[in-house]
Amino acid sequence: MTDFDYDPIPLTLPERLSDEAMLSSAIAHRDLMLRRRTVRHFSDEPVQRAVIEACILTAGSAPSGANHQPWHFVCVNDAMTKRSIREAAEAEERAFYGGKAGETWLSDLNKLGTDASKPFLETAPWLIAVFAERYRVDSGGARQKNYYVPESVGIATGLLINACHQLGLATLTHTPNPMKFLNQILRRPQNERPFVLLVVGHPADDAKVPRAATLKKSLSEVATFV
Repeated sequence: MTDFDYDPIPLTLPERLSDEAMLSSAIAHRDLMLRRRTVRHFSDEPVQRAVIEACILTAGSAPSGANHQPWHFVCVNDAMTKRSIREAAEAEERAFYGGKAGETWLSDLNKLGTDASKPFLETAPWLIAVFAERYRVDSGGARQKNYYVPESVGIATGLLINACHQLGLATLTHTPNPMKFLNQILRRPQNERPFVLLVVGHPADDAKVPRAATLKKSLSEVATFV
């Protein structure tokens, strides 16, 4: 990325919709996204790299503090690398489910049916490790500050999930704790912190989701209009 002095250019947006068309489009998008589910049963059916590349560039269009774009996406398709990630993730998950999480957290997870076994990390065609760049390092090795890093990377990840869902792909946000093993396996520098491991692919033909996960808060519970 190249830095520029302030040099504004004309704004380009999609064609402006009528009020009726805007509402219709908003409702259609709402209905599409309300069908999004976190999936744990994946098919091994391939997904083209070009599709993943397009989704990554969509994620990279997200707003960020001072436009520093403090994210890096490592897209893993290699079987041996996926196996290494699974082995490391399951080691952390065994500790988590073995008591590290505490009784309350484990009780809350019971209704989702999760456990320490994560076969989807090998079955799904793509794992996208999202890294948050805590600070930048210039060509001379000096640190440079990034701003609003978690917020920026969170927005980018949301755009990535949205892009995948619109293509009919299933996703899972996997966050074993800690995730520093991703730096080691994927050879990422220490200024990058693992943010989330996004599993991407087609759902298995017999995929199911926990009923509890389909229950979402109502508009009045999540929004206030003043």
